[in-house]
Amino acid sequence: MTAKILVVDDEENITDVSKRYLEREGYQVILASDGIEAIAKWQTESPDLLVLDLMMPKKDGWQVCEEIRNKDDIPIIMLTARGEEMDRIMGLTMGADDYIIKPFSPRELVLRIKAILRRMNKGNNKHFSKTLTFDGLEIDAETRVVRVHNVPIDLTVKEFDLLWLLANHPNQVFSRNQLLNSVWDVDYFGDTTTVTVHIRRIREKIEKLPSQPKYIKTVWGIGYKFEGSEQR
Repeated sequence: MTAKILVVDDEENITDVSKRYLEREGYQVILASDGIEAIAKWQTESPDLLVLDLMMPKKDGWQVCEEIRNKDDIPIIMLTARGEEMDRIMGLTMGADDYIIKPFSPRELVLRIKAILRRMNKGNNKHFSKTLTFDGLEIDAETRVVRVHNVPIDLTVKEFDLLWLLANHPNQVFSRNQLLNSVWDVDYFGDTTTVTVHIRRIREKIEKLPSQPKYIKTVWGIGYKFEGSEQR
């Protein structure tokens, strides 16, 4: 089935070029030019992925991201201005899976979307059908559902992929660059801040005390590891 992509930006040249390139790759593309229209299109069209500009009229990208993320785990790629690091950090903190810095090449956008959708589809692969169980934590790769003490926890696509990678290699230390390359694909052009923010968000969702994590430990000067023994 063809993936449906919602592209939201008030710059017509960006939406037009993005639409042309994405349709060339076989995607169905829906466009919106402001935050209110974005929410309406998300509700009526049920897209598979959202490309969202931060600076928009009526409702900005942060507001749109927050509203959608409260109800949906759809992958979100944010478009941010060059040099605005705090914008990127805020976007990731609010639940964006990825970001692209303007100006960007349409080819880069296509690669990012392909990478995210490819990882989403792994859940349908029978070789990926596995459940990891630890003390108080269950991670089901087939359904992409995480439970903490039997309570389902909503994770974004990248949050799940990052947690899965760490938990599938318990007690192995990963550098931020290793996690970036593994989870965000070899075509990713971002920086390790993305990993740091996603780790923080995962901890806030699965840890009883995020500042004193039980599962995902920081290995100072290197990166992170998942601590625990899998229960059979």
